[in-house]
Amino acid sequence: MLYITKDNVNDILRWDNKPAGYCKSGERVIFETRDCYDNLVTSSERPLGDRNDGLANPATGALYVEEAEVGDILKVEIEDIKLRSWGVMRSSTSGGVFHKKYEKREAIIFQVKDNKIYFDNNLILEADPMIGVIGTAPAEKDGVLTVTPSKHGGNMDCKKIVKGSIIYLPVNVKGGLLSMGDIHALMGDGEVFICGLEIAGEITVKVSVLKGIKLPTPFLYSRGKVMSIQSAEDLDKAGDMAAKEMFEFVKDATKQNDLRTGMLMSLLSDMAVCQVVDPLLTVRVEFPLNILEKYGYKLP
Repeated sequence: MLYITKDNVNDILRWDNKPAGYCKSGERVIFETRDCYDNLVTSSERPLGDRNDGLANPATGALYVEEAEVGDILKVEIEDIKLRSWGVMRSSTSGGVFHKKYEKREAIIFQVKDNKIYFDNNLILEADPMIGVIGTAPAEKDGVLTVTPSKHGGNMDCKKIVKGSIIYLPVNVKGGLLSMGDIHALMGDGEVFICGLEIAGEITVKVSVLKGIKLPTPFLYSRGKVMSIQSAEDLDKAGDMAAKEMFEFVKDATKQNDLRTGMLMSLLSDMAVCQVVDPLLTVRVEFPLNILEKYGYKLP
């Protein structure tokens, strides 16, 4: 099995990122990741980090998938997410819903053991590991920073990208150039503080190339639902984009007309905010897969 170490990271996803590894369609790959602070913040006493040369939101990669051609879709099955024994959260004076409440950056280290987060003496939380950054090389020539989500995926901060989920991403350049990182041991929808419980770890995925398949990428299957994920300058636009993408997908999958598709969407789809702290804001629209299966649809 290919293992891509945390020595191979980028802070921008681009067409010319040097591949850190090569695989064939259907192979399994392990990505060793750094946390979003580039593993620099290791104590509460040094909230700005142990050194000054860190990357912002580093993503491990890129993975070159040999059969992937422009126009294909990468099917990335998340088989496992292993966590480091501790995570970190840090306040911000410039980002997040509450940033005006904080006059300086402060960090707290939280212990993580046996999938449990030790918040304080009164509270132990169950971890629910998710991947904040996962994406292919974008179509834009100048690339997209790993702090930003877009059509290629990237920093979507969608808490439903978990073990057992499948993320479908567009192939914009030969090989796809898949990268990922920014694991959270736990995060609520919105990521309102500016971060989840930021943590390093290992992500095991199975990567397959889909040819001749149409999906509104980035597209996600997780815990019984399919999801369209879209990012834009404001939540209204992101929500409008995600809903319209899902409308066309549901219409095609069920062979309903516009009227009945709209009714199905209003009855069964859920819209949720993934994050409100990145340069672009992210919204997902969910729809139950079992409803689509009643019309004969099968997820590729």
